[in-house]
Amino acid sequence: MLIEVCANSLESALNAQNGGADRIELCSELGIGGITPSYAVLKLTKEKLIIPSHVLIRPRSGDFTYSDLEFEIMKMNISLCKKLGFNGVVSGVLHQDNTLDYERTLILKELAGTMKFTFHRAFDWVKEPFRVLAQLEEIGVDYILTSGQKKSALEGINLLSELKQKASLCVILPGGGINETNAREFKKKGFKAIHLSGTSFVKTLEGKPVISMNSHSFINDDKIALTNEVTVAKICDLVK
Repeated sequence: MLIEVCANSLESALNAQNGGADRIELCSELGIGGITPSYAVLKLTKEKLIIPSHVLIRPRSGDFTYSDLEFEIMKMNISLCKKLGFNGVVSGVLHQDNTLDYERTLILKELAGTMKFTFHRAFDWVKEPFRVLAQLEEIGVDYILTSGQKKSALEGINLLSELKQKASLCVILPGGGINETNAREFKKKGFKAIHLSGTSFVKTLEGKPVISMNSHSFINDDKIALTNEVTVAKICDLVK
């Protein structure tokens, strides 16, 4: 069974490799579902890791429907990953009604070229998973990362098993809440691979700061935070 570890930093990637992982999905900011890591993280990871690494191509948190500018960023990041010699990318695009954006996902897949392509957990938002499975196989994706449309892969194991039976050209990659207490359940069900983070929290400060730098109001699935042009203009008028 292939073990893919979702690593949120270079240090996490090295720890996963040392622990015996077969492959890395490299990202940053796991707390918001992961976004594309910086160039420095990409370059150093490629230099220091021996095992294959796939890179998450997601420009921001929130939904999976992207503006033209965001889509250009995604394409540029795939080209960068190809140039740096990564083994694969993890991405995908939906329409606002959570149907598959077939055209844009196909563009990303074609741009990835010979790199492996995983369609990420945007799959857990689609309304017709078996129809989307067929569409993604038509596009030629190699893996579909999914929790079986539940909060955890263990809860979604029935749909995951059905998807595995239906899939003929791609590998269903269970992910979401997989850990040392339940990993064997997926092996028993005959899955070829699992996806997990193996995260533990390392304390770095003796006490909590008086002012938190985290803003929970910025974390939404159905909204994204954008600088407002009108607001900026008003403030500029007031103080300049």
